[in-house]
Amino acid sequence: MTKVTVLEIDGCMPSSAAITHDVLATANGISSTAKRALPFAVQTVQCGPRRKRPTLGKTDLVIVPGLGTASVDALEMKLKSPTGRQVAEILGDAFANGATIAASCASTFLLAETGLLDGRRATTTWFLAPLFQRRYPKVDLVTDQIVVADWPIATGGAAMAQMDLMLAVISRFAGPRLAKTCANYLLLDERRSQAPYMAITYLAGQDPKIAKAESWVRKNIGRDFAIEELAAAAGFAPRTFARRTVATCGLTPIQFVQRIRLETARTLLESTRLSVDEIARKVGYAEPSTLRRLIRRDTKHAPGHFRPAA
Repeated sequence: MTKVTVLEIDGCMPSSAAITHDVLATANGISSTAKRALPFAVQTVQCGPRRKRPTLGKTDLVIVPGLGTASVDALEMKLKSPTGRQVAEILGDAFANGATIAASCASTFLLAETGLLDGRRATTTWFLAPLFQRRYPKVDLVTDQIVVADWPIATGGAAMAQMDLMLAVISRFAGPRLAKTCANYLLLDERRSQAPYMAITYLAGQDPKIAKAESWVRKNIGRDFAIEELAAAAGFAPRTFARRTVATCGLTPIQFVQRIRLETARTLLESTRLSVDEIARKVGYAEPSTLRRLIRRDTKHAPGHFRPAA
């Protein structure tokens, strides 16, 4: 039986914490119905400014639900707070004592604060990815994935990615068959990429020159152009432009352009009766097969999936 500690920080996102407990309870319930040993023993430990430093005891797995911070400023304040520093110490101690750790959304920053993610692959919620990259350059951040399981540490994207993170945990500790059964029982679809959810306008808007580049791409979206031309239009040398798109959006220049093209294509699929071939040409792809391939890569669906029901 795996001993699990759910470390809930005061103010954490209730839905993220609830998902954690619900998925673990579902795994235990399915196992009990099948007359198998329960896979998880779960304890909840709470941490906050008015609480004594918690003692985890011997635990195999520590799960940290999303912090529930509403802004970058709030997140940075929480990381600097006594509670933030205390949680980072707790996670570092637990890992040193052999515990596996799983965290999603802004809680991934607490893990990164410990240095445990240095040299590892990790993810975080897409809109905090630029801040994450600036703060923790030694982490191999995989911006577009919903879950990165670089065991014995696993990280997830935005708060609802806690569902996906928990299925990865179930698979790791109780087997992929039980994880699949839990997913079926809870009606959870397999999701691997954050890319379809990224709001490129939000990310680009953090830097006026990158916002200018985004606007230029949208105005010229129907034609083929080189990245060098885009960089010049935004007032950058190509290498400087590449550094700025990564720092601002967590995307290379090519990915930056692709995201705008795909976002526009999906809007046209959802709001017009244009054929896929016509949409491909409108967003700058001479070969419709290229658009089909990119949509399927990012969403696991064919373009027709995004057509409104008749």
